[in-house]
Amino acid sequence: MTFTVKVEPSGHQFSTNPGETILEAAERQGIQLPYGCRNGLCGSCAGTLDAGAVSYPGEMEAQLDAQPDTQCLTCKATPASDIVIRIHEVEGAREIEVRTLPVKVDQMQRLAHDVMRVYLKLPENQRLQFLAGQYIDFLLPDGRRRAFSIANAPHDDGRIELHIRRVPGGEFTDYVFEQMKPGAIERIQAPLGGFYLREASPRPLLFMAGGTGFAPLKGIIEHAMHIGIERPMHLFWGVRSEQDLYLAELAETWAAEREQFQFTPVLSEPGAQWRGASGWVHEAVAAAYPELSGYDLYMSGPPPMVFAGKAAFLAAGLPQEQMFSDVFEWAKDGQQ
Repeated sequence: MTFTVKVEPSGHQFSTNPGETILEAAERQGIQLPYGCRNGLCGSCAGTLDAGAVSYPGEMEAQLDAQPDTQCLTCKATPASDIVIRIHEVEGAREIEVRTLPVKVDQMQRLAHDVMRVYLKLPENQRLQFLAGQYIDFLLPDGRRRAFSIANAPHDDGRIELHIRRVPGGEFTDYVFEQMKPGAIERIQAPLGGFYLREASPRPLLFMAGGTGFAPLKGIIEHAMHIGIERPMHLFWGVRSEQDLYLAELAETWAAEREQFQFTPVLSEPGAQWRGASGWVHEAVAAAYPELSGYDLYMSGPPPMVFAGKAAFLAAGLPQEQMFSDVFEWAKDGQQ
């Protein structure tokens, strides 16, 4: 049986499916509620139950005896009726706590000759709340930092996914490719950055990635699909050669399964067999969309790509406030 959840003071309403927690249902429908561990232990997700009833897993009974009857732990509570809950929604990156945490390298996968997918796992009973598109900093023993974008969406937060490109002569990326092993313990600070999806906008979405700038856009696109955004979406991904399209099959699957999604890979140094778009990726975007005033555009990649894109897109009528990039955060990746 489905129930309706009303959130005060925002007035937002959403429905829950049978067996679905309040937090899971909220995330599925684009409502950002606060949380910490997802295990009902830290209290970060707590709200006040103003009306209705909820149920909890049996193993939480002893813990709940010490809590006020009106407290509602949204990460574990399942509605038993229509409910009204009083809780402050997360409205932007500034409202999410930036934390310093130890993480364990859980899995490593070579995606291309110079791209490593690294999965990080937080300590037991902890989760990282973040907005799709934000990034983490690795904290090195000498005080330096290395920034990498989060490639997974917030609803899939069991691990943190990173796409790390090897930078020639880069001390940290050399360490990742030559010495880092599953089981290694690292320290991070996260989440960081103001690059995330503006969900309230009604405009179609354009995404422009350069190289591993695909990582944060992957998280944003997966989040948009998860919460049911039906606006048209078009991803342009610029790389040097076809082998650099390290997860092209994923983007092709999105396009095959969703009528509103398009994918255009763009090669700057195409081989003789390439039949797709070639040249600079920002030029491919501008050619496909000569009038951009009705779009929101998100771009992630090397600073020269982003700066060239900004100039071209402003000339094509795209207002500055409808253009989003993580170029400043991304620039840190190369400070090796």
